[in-house]
Amino acid sequence: MNPDYSATNHAFDSEESPAADTNGKVDDINIQPEVFQSINESKSLPEKNELGLLYKLEDRPAWHLSAFLGIQHCFLAIGGLIGMPLLLAPRMCMTDTAVGYLGRAMVLNSLFFIAGILTFLQTTFGTRLPILQGGSFTFLPSTLAILALPHNTCPLGPVNPNITNGSFLYNDTDGMLVDGTELWQRRMREIQGAIAVASVVEFVLAITGAIGFLMRFIGPLTVAPSIALIGLSLFNAASYNASGQWGIAVFTIVVLIIFSQYMRNIKLPVPVYTRSKGCHVVKTNFFKLFPVLITIVLSWLLCLILTETGALPDNPNEVGYRGRTDVRISVLQNSPWFRFPYPGQWGLPTVSGAGVAGMLAGVLAGIVESIGDYYACARMSGAPPIPEHAINRGLAIEGFGCILAGVIGTGTGSTSYSENIGAIGISRVGSRRVLQVAGVIFFIVGMLGKFGAVLVLIPDPVIGGLFCVMFGMIAAVGLSNLQHVDLNSARNLFIIGFSIFMGLMVPIWVTANSKAIDTGNKQVDQIFLVLLETSIFVGGALGAILDNTIPGTPEERGLTSWNKASLEFESENMPAAEYKKYKKRMENCYNLPFSTKWRFSKYIPILPEFRKKQHDEDENTQL
Repeated sequence: MNPDYSATNHAFDSEESPAADTNGKVDDINIQPEVFQSINESKSLPEKNELGLLYKLEDRPAWHLSAFLGIQHCFLAIGGLIGMPLLLAPRMCMTDTAVGYLGRAMVLNSLFFIAGILTFLQTTFGTRLPILQGGSFTFLPSTLAILALPHNTCPLGPVNPNITNGSFLYNDTDGMLVDGTELWQRRMREIQGAIAVASVVEFVLAITGAIGFLMRFIGPLTVAPSIALIGLSLFNAASYNASGQWGIAVFTIVVLIIFSQYMRNIKLPVPVYTRSKGCHVVKTNFFKLFPVLITIVLSWLLCLILTETGALPDNPNEVGYRGRTDVRISVLQNSPWFRFPYPGQWGLPTVSGAGVAGMLAGVLAGIVESIGDYYACARMSGAPPIPEHAINRGLAIEGFGCILAGVIGTGTGSTSYSENIGAIGISRVGSRRVLQVAGVIFFIVGMLGKFGAVLVLIPDPVIGGLFCVMFGMIAAVGLSNLQHVDLNSARNLFIIGFSIFMGLMVPIWVTANSKAIDTGNKQVDQIFLVLLETSIFVGGALGAILDNTIPGTPEERGLTSWNKASLEFESENMPAAEYKKYKKRMENCYNLPFSTKWRFSKYIPILPEFRKKQHDEDENTQL
């Protein structure tokens, strides 16, 4: 999950459709000048629909326009992508040395590389919706719980602190004397194995069609505490980074709030040239599209000024040192220009029962979140509600992607990015080709070692300020699912409050009293530790159990409203003639780019022929 600070909030804003003059030219539109110029000059501009889309799902903009819009989607996702590795670095014992900084850069490149591959696969063979794939925050609580196990505790310092060549050695918890590289890579391998094995469950559930059965027991009262606890449980990580220099962190927070909330509807005049109108001015919602990037640049510039003027201390032991821009400059010099991420690049992944059990909570939370994103993306791109076979196929791609992320080693799994769905509502472009291009761009960027190194240079207080807003948004997105339930019901209020409170309290208590769990079996103890230290497992499990056992009507539980977005609700009772047109549109949007009309296709849950509707049977009978 990766909610944005601007686009997600406005994904469903009821803005007016782009106005067109008598010549069919578009004016005063919320897209960039280059896009405006390309659209004006395009002879294949599709007709606007009820959503005001310039390009619908199946439409193919010109390649130069697709490239620009693809780059825009990449920029929107960068803020979320860089968060995971930089947040996990201290817990994974990536020390504040040249070795640790280089490790962060390589993990970042691997994350972009995976995002590119999975985005292309998802848009071409998965749901076929314009959805960008990237690192998921739903795995973070489980990952942090695994890294909190006693054998993953980071050493206090190197055994040779006065070394001058950078080859620090550490006494690891397993009694081995290791260098800084092996120190973090051993922990990464344990995370890799947990993600890869747990994600097999998602892949199997998807290709067997068992997701539908599982979703019967998952409603808003399960999803709301699960997702909200992802943000609420990470306040320590945000505080750690922001405490590097609170002044810079507060500046970052204030600037981000101003751009994403107060200035989101301010349109900047931009001069452009088109052959049809010559030199003229168009207005763009620049702050609405790129508040995170603008904030990072301004905060980074502030840190540079404070560094060059000597306002920030050069002593690593003083407060404010982590706000300097020259702390990690060596990583830019040491990182290679080109590097191809490959399976096993950090060594052979290791598998533990505790790690897999804990990571399953993140996998299940990711499944629920992605299904919601699929319906939202279909609505924003002007497509019919996504059918069952496409949901199964999309989750199968995500499951495969998480397995691939585990094998290659990104420190987290993969999911759909909500802010890029919101960007469709802003740019009015819902074409899948644009996201296919974005996937290719991320794939290429993932092999540019210097790119990841530049992102590692962002000072900690800037990242901390972004985290404060980001994690707050994640919590709010989770709570937004409560719009479906009856909040006047004492039953619902009890489930919500108890699930969230216990999801916060139990992990804190277990972390402070880990030795209190003693079953006599070390492996079983570790499984209990990881599960009980994972807030989304505690809160989500309590929410699911209570919601499915305490009596309540479907309307009271929010299930009626929750299920309205499903394909069955939209199409079950359609007249045969209307459904025929509906089905043709469905096929254009969701069928695979090759024929799947095989003898046993109707038994394969990821194929379009799976479980034909009664309308099809009636149609065949009439023929």
